[in-house]
Amino acid sequence: MASTKVVLPGDIIDTRREEDTTQQEPNVEDEATVIRLGPGLIQASEAVTAVTAGVLHSNSDTNRWWVAGNKRRYVAAVGEPVVGVVVARHGEGYRVDIGSAHDALLPLLAFEGATKRNKPNLAVGTVVYGRVVVANSVMDPEIECYNSNTGKSEGYGELSEGFMFKCSLGLARRLIDTKAPVLAALGSGVPFEVAVGVNGRVWVNAENVETTILVANAIRNSEYLDAKQCRQMVKELLEKQ
Repeated sequence: MASTKVVLPGDIIDTRREEDTTQQEPNVEDEATVIRLGPGLIQASEAVTAVTAGVLHSNSDTNRWWVAGNKRRYVAAVGEPVVGVVVARHGEGYRVDIGSAHDALLPLLAFEGATKRNKPNLAVGTVVYGRVVVANSVMDPEIECYNSNTGKSEGYGELSEGFMFKCSLGLARRLIDTKAPVLAALGSGVPFEVAVGVNGRVWVNAENVETTILVANAIRNSEYLDAKQCRQMVKELLEKQ
């Protein structure tokens, strides 16, 4: 979108792209015409309506629309990456705390290369990075630690070592952006790994404890800073290290 748009519950969202307005009869079989709705939006009859207050976002490549707000509690949505903590194990899998109203189910076979004879053995307290695959009002959410479409982990799975901390949901969604200023500034100064969950949890790992703490502090401090301020803040932290 060209400009930031704030929406309120009940607002009707115009999801037409500029090129679509020149077409009198769009091809309904074209996958590009399919609108994918994310958190904060529902379809009522022919209209797309906002159900939460926040900033409207869209992805022109996937034709996906969603509303990003700064809620206090995460509400699971299909396809979103989350960082969770294993809180229990049962016969079919694990219960994982992802910060929502209900723990998520993580099946034993929801890992790359997992079979009935060869599957991961996670202890209570283990931090995992997964993707939401089931999220509705009548079932507990379910996550997987691999991409079921490709069979590859693609970065999902157990997060060993490192440090996990919480942040606001708004900051977490901004960190997901590949152009997040604070992550770009940190990446040019120190090597580190990061896994960001839109549920307001971030895992970082660096070569030593001091660098890990520096990265975590920089991310926390960036919430209300613009790109220029982020770069200056990271520069000052690196100089003090």
